[in-house]
Amino acid sequence: MVKIFAKTVLAVFTAVVAAGSLTSCDKVSATGILVGGTGVDDRVEMSYKYVQDGLIYGVEGDVSQEESYSFIVGADSHIADDTGRLEEMFDIGIKHGDMFYAHLGDLADTKAEYYINTKKCVDKAKKKFVMEYFTQSPEDDDVWVSKYEPDYSEKYDDIVFPFFPVVGNHDITHNGWALFSTIFKSSFYDFDIQVSEDGTVDHFIFLDSANGTFGRKQIELIEEGVADPDKKTRNVFVFTHTNFFRPSTTQFASTYPREELYYMLNKFERWNCTFVFMGHVHKWDDRMFSNVHYLTLDSMGERNSPNPGKYLVRVTCHKNGKVDYEQVMMNYVKK
Repeated sequence: MVKIFAKTVLAVFTAVVAAGSLTSCDKVSATGILVGGTGVDDRVEMSYKYVQDGLIYGVEGDVSQEESYSFIVGADSHIADDTGRLEEMFDIGIKHGDMFYAHLGDLADTKAEYYINTKKCVDKAKKKFVMEYFTQSPEDDDVWVSKYEPDYSEKYDDIVFPFFPVVGNHDITHNGWALFSTIFKSSFYDFDIQVSEDGTVDHFIFLDSANGTFGRKQIELIEEGVADPDKKTRNVFVFTHTNFFRPSTTQFASTYPREELYYMLNKFERWNCTFVFMGHVHKWDDRMFSNVHYLTLDSMGERNSPNPGKYLVRVTCHKNGKVDYEQVMMNYVKK
């Protein structure tokens, strides 16, 4: 398990990403959820432009020779002055050898210094990641050679740290999108991991639901097949912020328009999704609906969840097609 990512880091894929302009106007929705002045259509429009221009790259993998691989998911870290839980998530993932780390939005509360803290945390984790999987070239200090694929080398700045956050409602309020997009760019994107030599893939789709709607442009692109797997797929995994189901009577129900909610639930079923991951309401929920497994994660943030707990989810995909998941313990407590 620990060496899997050493192989998956070798190739490059073009991801749909976003960067956008933002108005300073915030408003409160009828359900009392603060939503930002930036619109989902604007973010997704920019995402699609970036992928058309081929300007953004990430990592893709080929695990066809591996018995299994895993990835880890967290949600709602709401970073302010303390980045301990996010740092712990990265440490857990690097130590275990998870292929990538997904985050379901509300990464930081929207204040410039909080995003500076977040950026420092991600940069620190990248250094740990590089030290785990690469060694510095004796001929060139700026070149790093894979420990497990000696023919592969890369400059430090070109090594992609496999952290994939979706955007949440707190990431777009109070000019937050300008901060989030400067660091992470992405709002709506997908990628494949090859799982067998015949080209079969596991497909990963990251959707923008920060406004409590997928919006006209995103639905149009989905309908056009932009996020549809264009290869033979084994598993499809979806990551988004706003929840579809109500974990309990004390949590918000979905804020999506009813027709849009039904459309997306049907789309997930047609995609044969294995898992759909959500956050937003800070409450664990685990349910099956129309043969799709939906997980809503609790907040991993130390302010919302001050005590140690199982706030992360690790998914393991086996060569025989079996998919396991487990909740992962976080022990960080703010001193």
